[in-house]
Amino acid sequence: MEDMTNPSAPYPAMSPDDSRTAAILAHLAGPIAAVISAGWLSIVGPLVIWLINKDRDAFVRQQAANAFNFQLSMWLVSIVGGVLLVTIILIPVGVILMIVALLASVISGILAAVAVSKGQPYNYPWKITVLS
Repeated sequence: MEDMTNPSAPYPAMSPDDSRTAAILAHLAGPIAAVISAGWLSIVGPLVIWLINKDRDAFVRQQAANAFNFQLSMWLVSIVGGVLLVTIILIPVGVILMIVALLASVISGILAAVAVSKGQPYNYPWKITVLS
């Protein structure tokens, strides 16, 4: 029987199904939040999943970190697009950047979730590495 009073006791290992499910959620949380919040909350879901599972499962840790890093990159692209909306001349560029960031977030998140559902790791094409 595990000692639940010991805070230094390791977390129980995740089953392969739980690991895949958590990784899928990490990849889909970003696009869902991006659509709902116009891109502003897309980094929260992958970050929460990474924080909860980083010590429990290496696959989930890696995939949640990849999802967070990619969503952070797309978040920054949409911020740059939003800043460009303030200028009169660069409004079309800002709109294009915001649309590209949203579409990349949704499409890549879905592709990643499909790959992870098959048990394959997914690496995003563009990302700033912050978490690992």
